[in-house]
Amino acid sequence: MLTVRNLTKTYPGGVTALDGVNLDIPAGMYGLLGPNGAGKSTLMRTLATLQEPDSGTIHLDGADVLADPDTLRSRLGYLPQEFGAYPRTSPEVMLAHIAVLKGIATEKCKPLIEFLLHRTNLWNVRKQSIDKFSGGMRQRFGIAQALIGDPRLIIVDEPTAGLDPVERRRFQNLLSQFSEEQVVLLTTHIVEDVANLCPRMAIMGKGKVLAEGEPDVLTRALDGRLWRMKVQREDLAALGANHNILSTRNRAGALEARILADAQPTGSESAAPTLEDVYLATLNAAGIDTGLNDAMAA
Repeated sequence: MLTVRNLTKTYPGGVTALDGVNLDIPAGMYGLLGPNGAGKSTLMRTLATLQEPDSGTIHLDGADVLADPDTLRSRLGYLPQEFGAYPRTSPEVMLAHIAVLKGIATEKCKPLIEFLLHRTNLWNVRKQSIDKFSGGMRQRFGIAQALIGDPRLIIVDEPTAGLDPVERRRFQNLLSQFSEEQVVLLTTHIVEDVANLCPRMAIMGKGKVLAEGEPDVLTRALDGRLWRMKVQREDLAALGANHNILSTRNRAGALEARILADAQPTGSESAAPTLEDVYLATLNAAGIDTGLNDAMAA
């Protein structure tokens, strides 16, 4: 169990990145959704002991992370949003180097590296340069290095950003294989990743936790309150003046608006809520711009 209490962080210039964050994260995959600037990456860097908070506490299985960061570092696997490798270095060589840095005994290195290369489907390219890898292959290597040392906590920050749908699905399947025993914290702005992978989740915005729980439970809370309506683009602004429009999308050549309301708007029909609707409704309630105003003004 990873326990976070009253975590705060304000950067020079007065930007509050974390504002009293409280989370209880059990073993398994846990999703953290939020737009850019929500505080997700600051939280990940703080949990990974790469920076200190202004106040608050972090405990992993009862151990005080802030008082003894080395204890967590020995049990941490971290895949940041941006990571690099030495030029012209193969995954086989790079993993061996990281294993040495993590203190893995020499006699255990070779079987461990072979295991990780097979599990991440990189065995056939183990001697190729990481410089030549596709985005998906690089992310699979990133997971392989994060798993060295049998970590208790694995942090992955925006792992599928920029991947095509096939690579994203492959990476999602890979993550799910390693989430049964460890605490795996997945931070992303891609709702599909959380919907497909995470039995529990939180939504962040403005440095705060805005919502937390099981995705299905959060989604069912919108039952009977979500509506869809076909609308002409020139009428969208007027509709938004009278109704809470969560999103718009082009469907079969027509513009469809999804509306959150207790009573059915005239001309609309009931819509089945999705996790994306939950995400947008949560940000909307917190006064966080989701880009809809730009769409209505277009």
